[in-house]
Amino acid sequence: MNTIGRNFILPVLLLLFGVLAPARASVANAPGANLEVSLITYGPGETYWERFGHDAIELRDSVSGEAINFNYGVFDFDQKNFFLNFARGRMNYLMDAAPSDIDESYYVQSGRSVTRQRLALTADQAAALRDFLLWNLRPENAGYAYDYYVDNCTTRVRDALNNALGGVLKFQLDERPGGLTYRQQTDRLMSAQPWLMLVLDLGLGPYADQPLSAWQESFLPMVLQEQLRNVQVDDGHGGQQPLVRSERITSPNRLQVPPATPPDLRLPLALAGLAIAALIVSTRRWWPTMHALLGTAYLAAAGLVGVLLLVLWTLTTHRAAWANANLLLFNPFAFALLPMPWRARRNAASPPFVTALLMLQLLAMLVAVLLHALPGTTQQNQPWLLFALPCWLALAGSQRRTPQPRRLP
Repeated sequence: MNTIGRNFILPVLLLLFGVLAPARASVANAPGANLEVSLITYGPGETYWERFGHDAIELRDSVSGEAINFNYGVFDFDQKNFFLNFARGRMNYLMDAAPSDIDESYYVQSGRSVTRQRLALTADQAAALRDFLLWNLRPENAGYAYDYYVDNCTTRVRDALNNALGGVLKFQLDERPGGLTYRQQTDRLMSAQPWLMLVLDLGLGPYADQPLSAWQESFLPMVLQEQLRNVQVDDGHGGQQPLVRSERITSPNRLQVPPATPPDLRLPLALAGLAIAALIVSTRRWWPTMHALLGTAYLAAAGLVGVLLLVLWTLTTHRAAWANANLLLFNPFAFALLPMPWRARRNAASPPFVTALLMLQLLAMLVAVLLHALPGTTQQNQPWLLFALPCWLALAGSQRRTPQPRRLP
């Protein structure tokens, strides 16, 4: 994401567009025939908020040579209640603009790729796009409510281009199926940070597994860049021509490239679940204190995850986290089971209400398995089913009292 401060850029733009515009040709007052429109795509970065990449619309005046990049990816950590609003899903992003060389130099220095696709817009379309971007740049219009998947820095660029093209972009991309789901794209791009990838995958609900069209999947800069290569527009003579007139990499990528496909989490999480279950079972008789500690750690983690999943569903606007079936695997009731492994350590039976809660949890596990097996199931949470099932079965099995050696009279 672009984090250039608006305190610097806006005065520069006001100078370019306001004071100097009457004196010389510029992007702000150039006729549409002189405007060259390009999509600038920046590859993924190393920081977690840069993993999805970034892009901008470049307008270049072919007469004066002035070039301005317009982008929608500005946020400010110093905003009031930034992290609280981030957690609640109420993120305020801003549109911004900067001279192309200044904007792109950051990405070049960071080792991220920079690709320029020059687009075949007519003079009227280029002028209309320029007028819209300048209107959108005004302080009263620059802010918007950010959404990871449906209203982000790339969907805003995509929508601006689509409007300038008279809806051609959406019409063509809506007809094509997407390649991956929101979850798969998220796992793929975050795979360089495995723990964060697992946290995000655990928190995503069925919304993240819906089939996508190419239009929807173009929430990612690299996907939008790829999809534009196949878009056709009117050539002005009754025929069709490619939207992308030319494409070139102006700066190569020097960072690790994300994989083309997401990692398969089923085997790693299944093995992790079996390992935890084996430790719980093996320590039950031979190391009761360790058994109690392992059981406590798992139950506390399951309860905490359940609380977070419930909060994401009920108290935030993170739509992708709503109705998460993982709540059947990890839920706040786990906190009530915390005394259970310690009673097992003393080989004592659990109270009836604890046993009832454990049976309820096992029933919830069964429901989760059945829901996933039903035709038409959307949420793809097999990895977490494979992780949680052996853990819960091991904890339930450990509640059986071990026989005591009989004493001789």
